[in-house]
Amino acid sequence: PALPVDATRFCWCLSRVLNFRATKRNGPAVRRCAAATVLAILLGAAGVLRAQQVPVVEKTLSNGMRVLLLERHDDPTVSGGWVAHVGSSNERPGITGIAHLFEHMMFKGTHVIGTRDYALDARLIQEQEAVMEDMRAEISKLRAAYRRGDIDDITKPESKTPRMKALEAQFDSLVAKQRQNMIKNEFDLVVQKNGGSRINAFTNEDMTFYFYTLPANKLELYFWMEADRLKNRVFREFYSERDVVYEERRRSLESTPTGKFDESFNSTFWDSSPYSWDTIGWPSDVANITLAQADDFYARFYSPQNLTAVVVGDFEPKQGLALAERYFGSIPRGQNPIPEMITMEIPSVGEKRFYGEAETNPSVEIRWHAVPSVHKDIPALTVLQTVLNGDTGRLKKNLVLGSGPASRATAQLDDRKYEGMFEIDAESKDGHVPEEAEKAVYAELDKISRDGVPEDELQAAKNRFLTLTYRQLDGNFFLMLRYGVADARGGWQLADALAGDVNRVNAADLQRVVKKYFARENRAVATYTRKAGSEPEDPVVAGLPAESKGMVKQALARIAASSDPAQLQQMMARMEQMGAQVPEAMKAGLDYVKTRIQARLSELDGKK
Repeated sequence: PALPVDATRFCWCLSRVLNFRATKRNGPAVRRCAAATVLAILLGAAGVLRAQQVPVVEKTLSNGMRVLLLERHDDPTVSGGWVAHVGSSNERPGITGIAHLFEHMMFKGTHVIGTRDYALDARLIQEQEAVMEDMRAEISKLRAAYRRGDIDDITKPESKTPRMKALEAQFDSLVAKQRQNMIKNEFDLVVQKNGGSRINAFTNEDMTFYFYTLPANKLELYFWMEADRLKNRVFREFYSERDVVYEERRRSLESTPTGKFDESFNSTFWDSSPYSWDTIGWPSDVANITLAQADDFYARFYSPQNLTAVVVGDFEPKQGLALAERYFGSIPRGQNPIPEMITMEIPSVGEKRFYGEAETNPSVEIRWHAVPSVHKDIPALTVLQTVLNGDTGRLKKNLVLGSGPASRATAQLDDRKYEGMFEIDAESKDGHVPEEAEKAVYAELDKISRDGVPEDELQAAKNRFLTLTYRQLDGNFFLMLRYGVADARGGWQLADALAGDVNRVNAADLQRVVKKYFARENRAVATYTRKAGSEPEDPVVAGLPAESKGMVKQALARIAASSDPAQLQQMMARMEQMGAQVPEAMKAGLDYVKTRIQARLSELDGKK
């Protein structure tokens, strides 16, 4: 909520260009966004999720699937998506990362899409499973050897037994045959050839969301395509794609300056909640997920009674309902009950401290346990976030400007389906240490707890929140995301309720929530100092606005890690397309990213 609308959209576009993973494709890469990225979009622009009322038609189909329809005739398109009410919080140790793996697998095609001969396809998958079963027995032996201390890493090539190497060669030959029978990326190509755009999906702790936009006259195609992949999905290249996800984890988490620290701090913060593991999963789990586990997970969590479709755009609700019942209603109702997520976070009994030395600027990250999205205190915490954030917010005025100890400071309410947290981050100025910023954060919270917030400041914060909220209602795509995410968090009605609830928040409410949730024993604190010998922050990045700095850092890390000129040129082309739409405050960051792309291209060309 600290970001102005245009800045939020720039960060979203930049993340689409540089922070989405690309699955390998025969044609142009179609980007799939990582969970954290889309979550940041929606949390960073709370108005996308919760805003003024828009007419919604809700229908539960005969098989239990729910459909939300929004009629809008502003432009001749429809944006459609469906949410599977399952994320990493529905996993268990041993299969962490499986919800995110499904995000990849649901684009692999069906009985009729993505294959030249489905019967051959099915036979090759069975043969692969037989070989993989033998490979799992060998991997089990490697794990036993690791526990004895005979090997130090089961993933190293030199650790593999001769039998394992022979099985891998046999398996690879079956994959090669399967790929000859595949029509690569046919699902995406069908959508694109029919005018589709924004074909994407994301996974987070509470949901998996698949979506795209089509011309309005292709509405029936949308329903057919989605019903087909839900009824007749085929998990082609399952183990190859599992390896892609494993590599994605290494690239996006393990190879970044603070990725491993972030993962470790997150697992420190949560004691009993399944939010304690990252959506991408633990590496030993991701590397060993089986097709049988995936089939079981799909049968339980992708049954129609656990799905909500959201369609927004230029159509009549009667027409949309008829198509939904014809296509989505034909999906057989699931036979298994949907398991309820019952593991609640235990109350925190003491402050936790986490210290890390990383190749980053000194900073402090403070988290407090908060409440889930449906809780009655969300409006007050939302206003508190807005009071703290922004150019006129307390963090910037009292921690950043003048002699304040921080170069940037932001607050974020991260409310989820089952739990929530409130986080304040601050990066230290030169000559200051993270402990000074931490102390200053507590001082600001103590002021609110003791003195409250003056009425004019409170109203100004509400006005900023509501202005951002109303400005976000400008397009089928964002409305579709808005209602789908809200429904996955606890009900689509949440998207319409918060604006009114925020208006009713008073100064006493802010004092109450600060006293209730911001106790010492309810927090965890991560303090980061610069690793000895690491280079100081890029001076150009250091001078960028706080709201774009983090995104630019991630972009630069991905540029440095890329050795593919085609991928870099594609990034450059998309950045050029964005140029005219970028707000003035963000142009310096965009221009610098383009400069670094060009420099990396020149470096790679010089190595030829």
